[in-house]
Amino acid sequence: MAGEKSDKPVLLSGGNPQIAKGYGDGPIKAYIAAMPGWKSDIGRKLDALVEKTVPDVHKAVKWNSPFYGIEGDGWFLSYHCFAKYIKLTFFRGTSLDPVPPVASKTPETRYFHIHEGEALDEALLASWIKQASRLPGERM
Repeated sequence: MAGEKSDKPVLLSGGNPQIAKGYGDGPIKAYIAAMPGWKSDIGRKLDALVEKTVPDVHKAVKWNSPFYGIEGDGWFLSYHCFAKYIKLTFFRGTSLDPVPPVASKTPETRYFHIHEGEALDEALLASWIKQASRLPGERM
């Protein structure tokens, strides 16, 4: 009916879910559930891979994006939905081996884009996640 409010999160430009800032698993799960189409499956895989690789990981949603970090040491990974891909952000990406392929305006940050239909190289992603979790995190 007209005027009824939907329980579904608003999708911002590019299809990124608008999820309230929050800490812990709940806000991350809400973000993943709201990721449109194929992106939700990737979000679940990424979240599981981070949990498996960094068992003591801390999670939050900030600025409508999931963040993963080490308590007291800042954030090492985030991701964000765009219309045609998911952008993984490694805040100390230039210190990873191999360095993720996409440069940033921020000197140490590197990106990795995941597009629909591409096979995930989970071994490479796990390696980056493990390496990134051992570096000083980004404080925000």
